[in-house]
Amino acid sequence: MEILWFLIALGLLFGVLGPYVLRRRHEGIKVVAPGAPDAADPEAYGFVRQEDQDVRLPGADDDLLDVLDVVQATQDWRAAAQLLAGTDKAGEVRWQRVQAFAGAASLELRDRPGVGGAWLRAWRAEAPKDPGAAAVHAEFLVQQAWRSSSAGTDDFRIILEEARKVCAEAALLAPGDPVPYIVELAVARGLGYPHEQFDQLWAKVIDRAPEHMGAHLAALHYWCEKWHGSREEADHFATTAAARAPRGSLLAALPLFAVHEHVPDIVLVQDFFRTAVVSKALDGALYAVHSARHDDPMLAHVRHLLVWFLVRAERWAEAMHQLVRVDGHVGAVPWTLSLFRNLAVAGYEANGGSPATLPR
Repeated sequence: MEILWFLIALGLLFGVLGPYVLRRRHEGIKVVAPGAPDAADPEAYGFVRQEDQDVRLPGADDDLLDVLDVVQATQDWRAAAQLLAGTDKAGEVRWQRVQAFAGAASLELRDRPGVGGAWLRAWRAEAPKDPGAAAVHAEFLVQQAWRSSSAGTDDFRIILEEARKVCAEAALLAPGDPVPYIVELAVARGLGYPHEQFDQLWAKVIDRAPEHMGAHLAALHYWCEKWHGSREEADHFATTAAARAPRGSLLAALPLFAVHEHVPDIVLVQDFFRTAVVSKALDGALYAVHSARHDDPMLAHVRHLLVWFLVRAERWAEAMHQLVRVDGHVGAVPWTLSLFRNLAVAGYEANGGSPATLPR
């Protein structure tokens, strides 16, 4: 959620362009005027309207959304505390819910300076020993740093230093909980922990949750070329985790996220998205999705990224197969371009697909 509002702005831009997308067999994907008879129509597939897409989450979590509604309507933190207390510490869901609560408070504060997010301040003040409150507070500070300051500035570092202190407090309150250390992975990236210090932090994460997909994604950012690693180090981290992953683990999809982190701004290689590197990562992610539990909370994250790559590789039917399972939610990488849904429909129809032939 670090760049949530930037993504929303881009989504709105491409939401305007989306209706112009056309499917025309054998002539590629072109642009036409809105309402033209050949225009691809995502709504024919029962897809959620652009303005109704949920930007908060990658997939459904009705319990979380119900509690968020209550907390934001009443400014009473108790429902949030109860939900986190009943959420498995080592699971992916707890991490996602901590992020969601922190993001809600951060955006409230942005919209209502000095007033918004008062429920989080009350939660910390009235329940100082609640590990859930401490974890949400730490993640809130991380999101505030990335949202309100530029990386490397004094303000940015000051906020992240405070976040690091709160991470340590949260870890003391819940020794077996990996979430405080996962939050600190973003602190490590922002403050530029040396590799040895980052490795020590990472050891604490995997000691508590060795197959945690969200944690691996957070660590992958650190190892990317644009932060504190390189293309080779990020690839090594991702492929090693994928190779060690047991059957049914979504970690087999991690190399695709590493490829995405290093896709060049301008692709100079013809058919880049059909190269062996991309195809191998795609195959790994598809394998992961097919073998994962249907209720794996990280499954939607992988499906969203698969849609992006499959559309660019012009593997239309496979893209649609993933899209129908995540439509309605855009709170995940890489939905900066909502146009991709329209492109998936257009390419699918250009190659003989229709609503009647789409498996669900």
